[in-house]
Amino acid sequence: QVQLVESGGGLVRPGGSLRLSCVASESGLKAMAWYRQAPGNQRDYVAIISRSGATRYADSVKGRFTISRDDAKNSVYLQMNSLKPEDTAVYYCNAPYMGGNLWGQGTQVTVSS
Repeated sequence: QVQLVESGGGLVRPGGSLRLSCVASESGLKAMAWYRQAPGNQRDYVAIISRSGATRYADSVKGRFTISRDDAKNSVYLQMNSLKPEDTAVYYCNAPYMGGNLWGQGTQVTVSS
């Protein structure tokens, strides 16, 4: 069973930055993505990167977040800049796999002064 493990969350002030990391236990994953879920809300898509490096972002994070990947390290990253209180959520790594979806355990990001 392939596993995804996120890290890098924490508490940051508005306007600050964080970098999330997600490591897969195996290589060869195709698209990889980040989602987030705030308390009481559904899990929402944040960004996705294809195997070729093509990226797409939710409108709410365009220009502030950057997704990248390093296939040599089986990793995907989310650089988050100009953070806002509304970015507060648990952030999950996701990868389509064998007709289903892999999810990490999540990492908490809190943006507060």
